[in-house]
Amino acid sequence: MIEAPQLHWIDWAIILVYLIFSIGVGVYFSRRAGSSTEEYFLSGRILPWWIVGTSMVATTFAADTPLAITEFVRGPGIWQNWFWWNMLLGGLLGVFLFSRLWRRAEVLTDNELCELRYSGKPAAFLRVFKAGYFAILYNFIVMGWVINAMAAIVSVVLDMDRWTAVWICVAIALIYAILSGFWGVVITDFVQFCIAMFGSIVLAIIAVNHIGGMDILLNKINTLAINSDVAHDTTLNFIPPIPDTGITTIGFWESPFSKFLVFITIMWWSHHGTDGGGYIIQRMSSAKNERHALIATLWYNLAHYALRVWPWVVVAMVSIVMFPQIPNDFQDLGVKVGYPLVMNQLLGPGLKGVLIVSFLAAFMSTIDTHLNWGASYLINDIYKRFIKKDGNEKHYVFAGKIITVLLMIVAAFVALKMQSISKAWEFIYAMGAGIGLVLILRWFWWRINAWSEITALATSFLMTIVLEIIAAVQTISSGGVYVLFEKAPVLFGMTLQVHHKLLIIVPCAIISWVTVTFLTEPEPFDRLTAFYQKVQPGGWWQPVIGNIDHTLQPVSSGFFPQWIAGIMMIYGATFGIGNIVFGQMQNAVLLFTIAGIGFYFVWNKTIKELDHQ
Repeated sequence: MIEAPQLHWIDWAIILVYLIFSIGVGVYFSRRAGSSTEEYFLSGRILPWWIVGTSMVATTFAADTPLAITEFVRGPGIWQNWFWWNMLLGGLLGVFLFSRLWRRAEVLTDNELCELRYSGKPAAFLRVFKAGYFAILYNFIVMGWVINAMAAIVSVVLDMDRWTAVWICVAIALIYAILSGFWGVVITDFVQFCIAMFGSIVLAIIAVNHIGGMDILLNKINTLAINSDVAHDTTLNFIPPIPDTGITTIGFWESPFSKFLVFITIMWWSHHGTDGGGYIIQRMSSAKNERHALIATLWYNLAHYALRVWPWVVVAMVSIVMFPQIPNDFQDLGVKVGYPLVMNQLLGPGLKGVLIVSFLAAFMSTIDTHLNWGASYLINDIYKRFIKKDGNEKHYVFAGKIITVLLMIVAAFVALKMQSISKAWEFIYAMGAGIGLVLILRWFWWRINAWSEITALATSFLMTIVLEIIAAVQTISSGGVYVLFEKAPVLFGMTLQVHHKLLIIVPCAIISWVTVTFLTEPEPFDRLTAFYQKVQPGGWWQPVIGNIDHTLQPVSSGFFPQWIAGIMMIYGATFGIGNIVFGQMQNAVLLFTIAGIGFYFVWNKTIKELDHQ
């Protein structure tokens, strides 16, 4: 049995100071945040790019993230991070297209766009359905895995029962979220990001030094790959190997390389966050103007993909060497616990407190965002729109706080039913896998209507639920115990991994929504004209725009070269840093040169053109 060393008083002091700071910020902004829903959910739309962008980064840096990365590295290998690295291709759509469009739309929530772009009862139904779908089902799963991760860390570091750990985490996040509104979230996000980055880098350096350096670490992992099946021969690969030419068709589609291909060709444009994603859109909308929204989203993508991942990957690699087998005491937490085990084993007084605070900061920034964002959906898109239309602003803010409490409690119970964070990630992406193309085209093609979006979302959702039910039935019928998202369904003798699900769901969803689009009437031309006049996106609007005078630059103008430059800039930086970490300096120089060329083009052809704003 491994006993967790007791925290030193210095660690407790660091944790206490951080909690006092966070609650102090919440108290300071409570009056301003409570004055209106726009202040409570969008900070009055006056935020600069560096606050907005850093808040995006902090929000997507949760306690679950390094633990899920650990599951990836200890499982398939580093290349499995293409599960989210591929999202950069869609994230750059957010930079060059949607950051500006969402700011022009001036909606409080992205669901509000449904009744700006579409009309009638289908638009109203879509708005309320999406609000409930994302604020409740989606939000509970995301908050559940974030709480699950923080509980795993607390239970390891403080040696306490998982139930107790969950409810402690819930109480801390809830107090802060109710006080602060969006103002407190974005202000503390900046501090939380700095603390979390510092903590993860320090831990990575200490962990590598403990092993004896990067060369020794790599050699030990290669030795383990030869002598055991715990760490296999793809652990250190950035891209999985191409299968042998003699492999069968079924064998190819079960190979890691086939998964990689699906990630980079299908996944990035097909999922529900292709146009930004709910809480990223919330931040785009809070920026003071289009320029700040674009630069904020660019900074977010650079920090999200290039700056954060490598310290987590390094610690995950060290965990393979230090804990080839997870100790029996922590088997129920899964391989993700390798990360906090390294942290617990190597850090002394003071540094352990900083690392705990970094996880606490990451946890709070994500939970507070999801609570605030989920409450904004339920208040603005359901309660205010359909239930109580005549309330004052303070009433809606108070109702939002009540909803926040309820969301937090239910999410805590969901957390207790989860085992694997990375499996929950995969379920979420499958659940919205077929809607991405509709979310893109609704801005640029006049023919998309409310039924297109309803059909795409419903098809993806129902097919994913059916596959999970099949997995549950198969698990129970074989005498096993069903755990949420733990087992994949087996169809025709093949175990369906996430990329297999995408290959089924995405084509079915596209066929369904395209068929429904042409079987139903387009939206009324007066609604389409008003929408185009407001956001002026460019694209295929010829039957609608007529003699509309363009007062704004269409965002589609010159988009493709900007997108390519963004890919060069951020992937170049991401893998340039990765090659430095692994000591491949020649590769790093080449990749940073590519990144520099991309940055030069983005700066001169995109950002400078918006300098007048």
